Amino acid sequence: MKKIISTILISIVLVFMVVAILGIWGIIDLKNVMVNTLFSLIVVFAASAVILFIYTVFMRDSDRKSL
Repeated sequence: MKKIISTILISIVLVFMVVAILGIWGIIDLKNVMVNTLFSLIVVFAASAVILFIYTVFMRDSDRKSL
């Protein structure tokens, strides 16, 4: 699992690097790309927080055995 997460994080860093280089050279409009990227990251963060909450509250409770 750690290898998969590290590979995903490395690929995200590489995508940001390519976008930044293209913005520096003026090939793409960096302002619109960065704003959309920021909003996308906020949406992904919010969805991840909801999924984590659901998992910890509902899924973990069913795994515990009551004595």
